[in-house]
Amino acid sequence: MGRVGVLLLNLGGPDKLEDVGPFLYNLFSDPEIIRLPFRWLQKPLAWFIASRRTRTSQENYKQIGGGSPLRRITEAQGEALKEQLSHLGQEANIYVGMRYWNPYTEEAIAQITQDNIEHLVILPLYPQFSISTSGSSFRLLEKLWQEDPKLQPIDYTVIPSWYKEPGYLQAMAELIAQELEQFPNPDEVHIFFSAHGVPKSYVEEAGDPYQQEIEECTALIMQTLNRPNAHTLAYQSRVGPVEWLQPYTEDALKELGAKGVKDLVVVPISFVSEHIETLQEIDIEYREVAEESGIHNFRRVPAPNTHPVFINALADLVIDALKNPSFKLSQAAQMKKRVKMYPQERWEWGLTTSAEVWNGRIAMLGFIALIIELITGHGFLHMIGLLQ
Repeated sequence: MGRVGVLLLNLGGPDKLEDVGPFLYNLFSDPEIIRLPFRWLQKPLAWFIASRRTRTSQENYKQIGGGSPLRRITEAQGEALKEQLSHLGQEANIYVGMRYWNPYTEEAIAQITQDNIEHLVILPLYPQFSISTSGSSFRLLEKLWQEDPKLQPIDYTVIPSWYKEPGYLQAMAELIAQELEQFPNPDEVHIFFSAHGVPKSYVEEAGDPYQQEIEECTALIMQTLNRPNAHTLAYQSRVGPVEWLQPYTEDALKELGAKGVKDLVVVPISFVSEHIETLQEIDIEYREVAEESGIHNFRRVPAPNTHPVFINALADLVIDALKNPSFKLSQAAQMKKRVKMYPQERWEWGLTTSAEVWNGRIAMLGFIALIIELITGHGFLHMIGLLQ
C-alpha cells in the first residue's frame, strides 16, 4: 500500500500557565470561528479579549495542575494506536494536529509531506461532528491542500464522525459500569450525560448534525450498557448572549436535585480525553452545583483516554477507512447553509469560566461590548464579566 499515516485532530490546550494567553489569542483569532464584518479587526479583537481573560483562565488551570493534559493524553493515544495497528498488521506513522496550540495542524502536515506519506487517514478525536470542532479543522486542512502542491499526491480519506463505532460504545459502557458499581445500589443511580454545547442556531440555521449525533450516541451507549438506570442528557460550557442547546447542565442538575435524586454518575459524552472541561468544569463547578442541589453521591466517568477497547475502536476505524472509498475534505467540511452566528433573539448571559471551549464565539460578545463601552462609557465590559 505504501507509507501510511494517521492524522489525529484535536483542539489543543495550554501546556503551562504562561501558555494560556497565547492559546486564547489563537482561539479568538480563528476567522473560521469568529465572524467579524472587517478582517482587520480579527487580531486586535483577539488580543483584547485574550488579554482580559488570561488571568481568570489561569486560575482555572491552577486548579487542575497548571496546564492542560490534552497534548500528553493525545500523544499517548497516538502511541497506543500505532501499537494496535501494528498488532493488526498495519504499520502507520501517527501525527497529532492541534487546532489552537502545539503541535499545530500545520506542523503535522509539514511532517507528513517530509515523511513522504502516500496514504493518510484523517481522524478527528471528536466522536460527533460539529461545524465548530471537526468542521473547523477540516476547513483548515482543505485550505492547506489547495495551497500546497506537495499535498496533491497524497491519497487521503477523512472520517467525519464515528459515534456509532461499536468499540467506542463498548468502551463507554464499560467505563460507566465501573462507576455504577461503586454505589450501594448501582441500578438506581441516575446516569447524567453532559455534552459540550453549541449555539442553537448552528443546528437550526446551519444544519449542524451535532445535536442529532449526540442524542443518538447517548441512546446507543445506554443500549450497549443494557441496564435499567434512568438517564439525562444536558449540555455544558455555553458562552455568550444567545440560546445554546438545552437543557443546560447546571439547570438539569438542579432539577434532578429538586426531584430527590441522590446518586448521580456524570458521563462526559463528547470528550475522549481529560481536559479542563472534565477536570475543572465537571469535577469542581458542576459537583458544587449538584451538592448544593442535594445530590451528595456524585461520581464522574473518566474520559476514554487510552482505554484498550477505545484504542481498538480507533484502530478499527483506521483499517476500515483504508479499505473503503476515500471521503474528501470538501465533503466533510461542507455546511448545508451559512451559519448566522448571533441571531436577534432572546438574550441570555451565561459565561462559563472554562478556557478550552470548542469555539470562540465569546469574542463576538467582546466586540459588541467594546463598541457599547466606547459609545456609552458605562463600564459594560465589567458588567458582563469580560474583564473579571
